[in-house]
Amino acid sequence: MSKLSVEVGGLRLSNPTILASGVLSNGPLLKQAALAGAGAVVTKSLTVKRREGNATPVVVGTRAGFLNNVGLANPGYMEFLEHDLPIAKEGGVPVIVSAAGFSWREFVEICVRAEEAGADAVELNLSCPNVEGGGIEFGRDPETSAKIVREVRKRIDIPLFAKLGLADRIVEIGRAVQKAGADGVVAINTITGMAIDIEARRPVLAGIYGGLSGPAIHPVAVRCVHQLHEQLEIPVIGCGGVESWRDAVEFILAGASAVQVGSAVAVRGLSVFRGICEGIEDYMKRKGFKSIRGMVGKLRL
Repeated sequence: MSKLSVEVGGLRLSNPTILASGVLSNGPLLKQAALAGAGAVVTKSLTVKRREGNATPVVVGTRAGFLNNVGLANPGYMEFLEHDLPIAKEGGVPVIVSAAGFSWREFVEICVRAEEAGADAVELNLSCPNVEGGGIEFGRDPETSAKIVREVRKRIDIPLFAKLGLADRIVEIGRAVQKAGADGVVAINTITGMAIDIEARRPVLAGIYGGLSGPAIHPVAVRCVHQLHEQLEIPVIGCGGVESWRDAVEFILAGASAVQVGSAVAVRGLSVFRGICEGIEDYMKRKGFKSIRGMVGKLRL
């Protein structure tokens, strides 16, 4: 067993890096990420029906990341599970299906079908800021989040992760989904932001607001991970602004059992996974850590 291997909520990964949802959209690209060194890959968030997404422009670069208002564009879960999931699984690492429902019944439908199709785990997107009638509204309420997790948990056996957004009650929400049966939580999703073209005096994004990802949100995500780790018994997966091994180690020391990498793939390419793993391994040698598990939450306070 490699010293980088980890067990997260029932999933065994060869290393603690995971491709975050929404970055690579189809099976061949997910397979490439796996072959490039990711310990696991998460699909684009899938809905019951096909979604064309929001009007363009939907992505804009900022000084410290990206703003996106894609609006959950995807082919619908049936199309993806039939055509893309088998190809993604050829990468040889766990494939986690991200589910985005507009009711608890839709979450259940997607997750049950994902398990039947061979998904290794599911991630419930309870915090997407770019759609109306669901998304982040689910994730702000502990009772609603818990109900979705509970109903899905009743019907599937594969690992179930809840992706949480930034919220004042994030620890309370974490406790609620833990009690409802989640095997782990992912923290955090993008943070709602805005960009303005000052010459045109118009919002840059057609949808006005978008989800901010990248280095700008990293310190906020680290704080959330630490707070959740302190209060929960299930593992926490850190997500937000991981561009280097240092960012990954910061998450792990704060309490993350694994880290998701998203925006950095667009900036640095798929080689980012191996670079992060090599840096973590060097750090472990220097500091005397024998395993990732032995690093988790090891802050000197």
